[in-house]
Amino acid sequence: MNWADNLHEVAFENAPIGLVVTESRVIRACNPRFAEMFGYGRDELIDRSFAILYPSFEEFVRIRDVGVEPLKKNNRYSDERIMARKDGTLFWCRVRGHSLTPDDDPLRRAVWSIADLSETRQVMDLTTRERQIVMHLGEGRTSKEIARMLSISPRTVEAYRARLLKKCGAANVAELLSHLSSMPH
Repeated sequence: MNWADNLHEVAFENAPIGLVVTESRVIRACNPRFAEMFGYGRDELIDRSFAILYPSFEEFVRIRDVGVEPLKKNNRYSDERIMARKDGTLFWCRVRGHSLTPDDDPLRRAVWSIADLSETRQVMDLTTRERQIVMHLGEGRTSKEIARMLSISPRTVEAYRARLLKKCGAANVAELLSHLSSMPH
């Protein structure tokens, strides 16, 4: 087999970001970078639920609801979120997805890229709900939109937002996100 015949495999195996193929949120294939990023061997991840890579099962369940609609609508999904390594440490990553079954069930078969942002973005000690709020704020959503997505009241979102601002010593959401992303204010 020559170089050109093997190009797809070479690209998958040597991509500088994590690549993973899922079926109904179960890992069916992943490249070495993906396994390394999460601290696993590839064999430890194959046929396992993506749930093992989240800080909590609740976050695994909730992110599904956030991602399905964009995949149905335009077959693209992206966000920045906190994930968990095998040793329990948390890290920020950029997630991008593309469904292979967008009209039927977008999560039945999908391809995802995961980029580790931990070199530029440190994880602050946040609760599960605070991480959810921050993720949505980073996507530019309003308190009403976040409340609807998380099935809580807009006032509760505002209370979390105020606590996050205070916790980070930020004057506004832009400064909060800047602080959490380790960028200069």
